[in-house]
Amino acid sequence: FGFFALIGAPNVGKSTLINSIVGSKISIVSPKVQTTRARVLGITVSGKSQIVFIDTPGIFKPKHRLDRAMVSSAWIGVSEADKVLLLVDAMQGYDNSINLILNRLKKQNKKIFLVINKIDQVKKTILLDLASRYSKTELFSEIFMLSAKSGDGVEYLINKLIKVLPEGPWMFPKDQISTMPSRLLAAEITREKIYLQLHQELPYAISVETERWEEVDDQSVKVHQVIYVKKSGQKSIVLGKNGKKIKKIGELSRRELEEILGQKVHLFLFV
Repeated sequence: FGFFALIGAPNVGKSTLINSIVGSKISIVSPKVQTTRARVLGITVSGKSQIVFIDTPGIFKPKHRLDRAMVSSAWIGVSEADKVLLLVDAMQGYDNSINLILNRLKKQNKKIFLVINKIDQVKKTILLDLASRYSKTELFSEIFMLSAKSGDGVEYLINKLIKVLPEGPWMFPKDQISTMPSRLLAAEITREKIYLQLHQELPYAISVETERWEEVDDQSVKVHQVIYVKKSGQKSIVLGKNGKKIKKIGELSRRELEEILGQKVHLFLFV
């Protein structure tokens, strides 16, 4: 049994990898940077081993208070883990932003693995050059290459990680895949759908809160959520013309929640 912290710059595919490993949606995915705001625990079982992955917000140079809180949350996740997985984007290569993370990792007395993601989108020669450059830092115990989106290389990574786990009792039931409460997951799913529908029009400062969660006699659930925007003028963007946009967001969110929860969902959204 053991904990692995999954860290990296924004938008390198951490949430996609976590979801691929546990086999279900527990962390939201969006083309907008910094959509993961809190640490999310993803749990997977393989044979006699249980691994807990800590999905963290992307690490970058913070400018605002929310930024600082998210970056701080990421490094707390590192401090709580037994070992660290640094995920990098093969398409981004080795850029200046990675030095911010590498310099901090040098101070961590932990085993660090490098995971190069999105290998299906670059040439092999570029991958080998990239792996060589990271290897020269002498920070990493091992380097892995995979595609979180297609799943290629994910099983190999898990099998390798199992071999470095310390012996010990499991901390979670065999069928548990996350520590995220249903109310929070429901809010995150709706937030994801907002980003996917309004990627260009809306800043990422938007938030969603599940205000009420009512189990109904027919085994369905009524979920009441409030969408908070930063400025009053943004309300009309979320609502859309004649309420069409909010209706679409609600429909997409409800469908995914039903799939995850395995029960009928009645979703009510208020902006």
